[in-house]
Amino acid sequence: MATVADPQVEKHVYSVWAIPPEDVAVRLKKLMESLGSEFNGPQFEPHITVVGAISLTPEDAIDKFRSACEGLKAYTATVDRVATGTFFYQCVFLLIHPTSEVVETSTHCTAHFGYKNTTPYMPHLSLLYADLTDDEKQKAQERANILDESISSLSFPVSRLALYKTDTEDKTLKSWEKIAECSLSPN
Repeated sequence: MATVADPQVEKHVYSVWAIPPEDVAVRLKKLMESLGSEFNGPQFEPHITVVGAISLTPEDAIDKFRSACEGLKAYTATVDRVATGTFFYQCVFLLIHPTSEVVETSTHCTAHFGYKNTTPYMPHLSLLYADLTDDEKQKAQERANILDESISSLSFPVSRLALYKTDTEDKTLKSWEKIAECSLSPN
């Protein structure tokens, strides 16, 4: 009797995000919504990417996320400045100071996920996703500093990580969803 091969196990693209506390998230969302409407960008939750997009089965993603969260401690994220990048997902963002805690959290998690970074980790919190010209990016960067004058001196505790399903082909971000969240142990 012929055996039927297992159907291809479905994989999705996942990312791990560091989530700012509620009061900071509210402030960031206000800024992100203003920039999004002015420069025609989609809305998304404020976050610092800890592990970039990686293709996994749902079970695998959750297992890896849970094990990555174990033993991780809360840390402080400090903004260096509002910066601009070269592609859609890094259009205008807050550059996060790469302290040892920030970098080690990413290194720890990427190791659990078996994620290979092609470029050195650059911690950042995106404010705007868009395909803009350099002039428009400059304007958006200036607007961010005007809309929230002290944003570039922001410092906040990170005590939660979240696993998100993030289809990077979906630039509307409508398919993006939070799958799991964990609290980091207090410092």
